[in-house]
Amino acid sequence: MEVILKQDVAGLGYKNDTVKVRPGYGNNYLIPNGYALIANEANKRLVSENVRQAAHKAAKIKQDAEALAAKIGELTIEVGTKAGESGKIFGAVTALQIADALKAKGFDIDRKKVVLKETPKQIGTYSATLDLHKEVKHEIQIKVVAE
Repeated sequence: MEVILKQDVAGLGYKNDTVKVRPGYGNNYLIPNGYALIANEANKRLVSENVRQAAHKAAKIKQDAEALAAKIGELTIEVGTKAGESGKIFGAVTALQIADALKAKGFDIDRKKVVLKETPKQIGTYSATLDLHKEVKHEIQIKVVAE
């Protein structure tokens, strides 16, 4: 079954993308919750017209995301947490803590846009990807230190 996404869906696609999904997922989850439309000819034409009209606005959003990525640059975020003597931290460092650390540095980035490659459970340096736009992804370093 093909559907047109009305908003970004993690792991599936971005707004206005036409994706192929299983019928149960489309009919029972995506469409009733307002995340997607059935990809028939009328809806495809409607979405293509909306995309054409919003192209200049999308270009500005992408340009803003690229400017933010350039402004962040090679930033290393330091996240303090409680840790044992062996270097193992209590719990784990989450995307929310990283988003808060970025906000403290002056970058307002939603926690849902922070993607950790591996969950930090030890003191050390890790990398995370900021999903600023569907075409703009930026890598930052996370340094986990004991408080």
